[in-house]
Amino acid sequence: MATDDLTAYREAACEAARRGGAVLEEWRSRFQVREKGRFDLVTDADLASQRTIAAYLLERFPDHAFLGEEEGASKSRPEADAPPTWICDPLDGTTNYVHDCPLYCVSIGLQVEGELVVGVVFDPRQQEMFVAAKGQGAWLDSQRLQISETPTLETALLATGFPPDLQAQERILDWWRYFSLRSQSLRRTGSTALNLAYLAAGRFDGYWAFDNRVWDVAGGAVLVREAGGIVTNVDGSPYDPYTPDVLAANGPLHALMLKALRGELP
Repeated sequence: MATDDLTAYREAACEAARRGGAVLEEWRSRFQVREKGRFDLVTDADLASQRTIAAYLLERFPDHAFLGEEEGASKSRPEADAPPTWICDPLDGTTNYVHDCPLYCVSIGLQVEGELVVGVVFDPRQQEMFVAAKGQGAWLDSQRLQISETPTLETALLATGFPPDLQAQERILDWWRYFSLRSQSLRRTGSTALNLAYLAAGRFDGYWAFDNRVWDVAGGAVLVREAGGIVTNVDGSPYDPYTPDVLAANGPLHALMLKALRGELP
């Protein structure tokens, strides 16, 4: 793919994310987020953000496709001959958003011929724009991002995510306990996309999860790779963002976490 095309796609994704983030912040001002029973408004915020993002991107690139979490968008894996496909989560971290906890974001990725080539994660509360494109590195504003060099579990700050319903998902709690006892500390932000962006920025050292959707990871996976990290499925196989599990870290730590998840470490 031509560098000019990638740059144009990257810049469009940033603008779309800003517009989606602005919608989220505008909707947040309409209701008291600490009140209960107002979840319809959150749904409206999701939908309004996604509609804004899709309208902008498809106007800029009318021959592209759009895959999103909310209504009116495809939720299936694009066919091999599909046009470039934008993959969007208009509000990642919905529970945080409901409670006015400032850990939510807009996530946008672009898939071309089966490969994720552009990734953007925008945090509208902190005004942080994480952006990456294939071969162009990962950036936070003018700062180039580099994944951490932490080589051991004992010195690592790890992150993970839980599904909304933990019923019949006890293994997630088992792994939380396992890594809690072997790492410096764990974090659960409630936003997969922010977890991956923070990993790319060196704020976290490793990330694993078992219950993601492609719109959760499409932007962040590009960020991690362009920041020098490794992203696979938890069994070490080449990463398929349409499967629910993911393991991401720098090289040495990824190898250790992979051994742990395979049962090869005590």
